Amino acid sequence: MKPVSLLLLSAAALSAGCQPTTAAAPGAGKPAQVAAVAVHTVAPRSLAITTELPGRTAAYQVAEVRPQVGGLIQQRLFAEGGDVQAGAQLYQIDPATYKAAYNSAKAALAKAKANLMAATPKVARYKDLVAIEGVSRQDYDDAVAAAEQAKADVEAAAAALDTARINLDYTRVAAPISGRISRSNVTPGALVTAGQAGALTTVQQLDPIYVDVTQSSTDMLRLKRELESGSLKKEGGQAKVTLLLADGSKYAQEGKLQFADASVDPGTGNVVLRALFPNPKHDLLPGMFVRAVVSSGVDEQAILVPQQGVTRNAKGEATAMILNKEGKVEQRVLATGSTVGDQWLVKSGLAAGDRVIIDGLQKVRPGAPAQVAAAPAPSTPGTAAAATKRAAQ
Repeated sequence: MKPVSLLLLSAAALSAGCQPTTAAAPGAGKPAQVAAVAVHTVAPRSLAITTELPGRTAAYQVAEVRPQVGGLIQQRLFAEGGDVQAGAQLYQIDPATYKAAYNSAKAALAKAKANLMAATPKVARYKDLVAIEGVSRQDYDDAVAAAEQAKADVEAAAAALDTARINLDYTRVAAPISGRISRSNVTPGALVTAGQAGALTTVQQLDPIYVDVTQSSTDMLRLKRELESGSLKKEGGQAKVTLLLADGSKYAQEGKLQFADASVDPGTGNVVLRALFPNPKHDLLPGMFVRAVVSSGVDEQAILVPQQGVTRNAKGEATAMILNKEGKVEQRVLATGSTVGDQWLVKSGLAAGDRVIIDGLQKVRPGAPAQVAAAPAPSTPGTAAAATKRAAQ
């Protein structure tokens, strides 16, 4: 090779080695990645609206047993804490003085009847004699007056006998109603008086039983407006109520709402509602704390959203991220009601067909594009084996 050719080749190689190399940036020219999210599509449905309210049980009927005559208690004739029937004898008060008074009144009635028997025929005889002037008119009038007096004495004696019999009967202190009887406040030998302040014992009817619950007047007015507007529809003619006991268990029997109080408590702003429950096994006792679930009506267009799709902004308002038709994320302010399981009942802010983002919220912001994540394809034994084989290679 000639010297000139070698010189030219060397210069070309040196020139090529001195030129800078430019590396292509990774990912250059690729479009920005769109966040994949999971959504819940809003679909209104019929929902029974319920309200959970605190309350306490109260006996259906309560009777405080007091003596109606005075005397010494001779016997107590019931088992404390047991069930008694109306009319069953509970106590025996010493009847001796009342028995004597009854016998005296009985004798007085017999005497009055005897006097009447003597006075009545005399009037008949004097009537015939006065016609022939056998007796004076005055004697006849006196005989008539005596007969009338004897008749009045009989009526008075009969009334006195009734009073004596009633007082004698009152020495048997009876149960005024059927129900569960409490402990006795007196023992045999105790002196009691008619109409005393302290009760001898108390009888309570427990089946059925009342449950008194409180509801704010604001909630009551809201429910009333929703029922009047038709957004809520009443189920039947009476609201149904179920009970949650203090241990969290559900009471087996279903009750019915009886009435709402006619006034609002000025201190709390609450209204008392009273429900009636069957209590055949006496599982509910007066004074128990319960929570009543009151059926308010049916919302035919209820919107429910999973709780994970609802957050709060700086103002404390409920918000949700919506994936609109253009594939962009937008934020909505919602008005929420109560919770139903793990979902929020949404009053306003959403419509049928809206797609609420429930997963991937941390990857999106209002105005950013997003797409619904594709569900993973179900794996089969064959595809799983192939994937394992490729991984091994």
